[in-house]
Amino acid sequence: MTEQIPTHGVIFEGPGRRALVTELILDPPRRNEVRVRMAAAGICHSDLHVVDGDWERPTGVVLGHEGAAHVEAIGEGVEGLQVGDLVVLAWTAPCRSCPACRRDEPWLCSQPHGSGHRLREEDVRLRRPNGEPVGVYSGIGTFGTHQVVAASAAIKVDPRMPPEIAALIGCAVTTGIGAIRNTAGVKAGESVVVIGLGGVGLSAVMGAVAAGAHPITVVDTSPAKLELAIRAGAHQALLADEVDQARGADHVLECIGLVSTVELAVDLVRPGGTITLVGMTPQGQRASFDVYRLVEEGKQIRGSNYGSAVPARDFPMIATEYLAGKLPLDLLVTERIGLEGLDAAFDAMRRRDGVRRVVEFR
Repeated sequence: MTEQIPTHGVIFEGPGRRALVTELILDPPRRNEVRVRMAAAGICHSDLHVVDGDWERPTGVVLGHEGAAHVEAIGEGVEGLQVGDLVVLAWTAPCRSCPACRRDEPWLCSQPHGSGHRLREEDVRLRRPNGEPVGVYSGIGTFGTHQVVAASAAIKVDPRMPPEIAALIGCAVTTGIGAIRNTAGVKAGESVVVIGLGGVGLSAVMGAVAAGAHPITVVDTSPAKLELAIRAGAHQALLADEVDQARGADHVLECIGLVSTVELAVDLVRPGGTITLVGMTPQGQRASFDVYRLVEEGKQIRGSNYGSAVPARDFPMIATEYLAGKLPLDLLVTERIGLEGLDAAFDAMRRRDGVRRVVEFR
């Protein structure tokens, strides 16, 4: 059995606390688990929600939920993975037995492997040098140099994938493209409006382009992000004060997570059209709309969690499309940083500066 190894990670100690790189000790993988060495990790707005206290999460866990890694050690019972494989980590590793999994909706799994941020005594694999247990955010904790994860959370992809691009498939890319393909079910020739052009929104644009949607209209407050969306294949770019030009689309996707833009999406879609809510607001926030009008006009509202994706199916497929030149995912990477640059990256995100910062592990 593999021995304990020294590692490092950024632990969430509470809202407003600095992101400090901490020395840790990692236990070996157990049955149906693998140990991975992180290659790259994306910094997602969901991480910022945790750091800023918008979402209530336990302290004492290594942050990060979007990453790519190489398999270093394999526990008993693991099939389909070998040491050296490049894997994209899924923050929901379905149990395959709960009601949602039996309905073939693994993104809604109620008991995913590694759930509870690996804080239960039987799930702890990570400790401080003094033996104090440390949790792992969403079961994968990608802001650590090494992790033990459920084998079902480690999805093998083509080894030719650049790790910094593969990392983004773990959340933003799959969430955006999946919202188009799986949740909204956009068809060729249908019109699409995407509100908000972070990593998820730009990925949704790419998914809409790949689906043959037309026209694709994007809305944001940043001219730089609107330019990126045009490079990704959008047909019309609108600043927020021009949004009236976007009315009447078959599909409107809200990819920011603001109450105001959720309500705007309901207003913009055509009668009979579909609103897909992808962005995540702070917990407890509520939106309002004219119920009579919604019903009379036959509009549909759908929530899209993780792009309604099946990681074992969707991750390799997206990687293949990227390598074939069908998805310009390189547009998403604004800057490559080290773990010590997390605080500056969070500040940039608060300013809505850029799309995705990616931690590269050396």
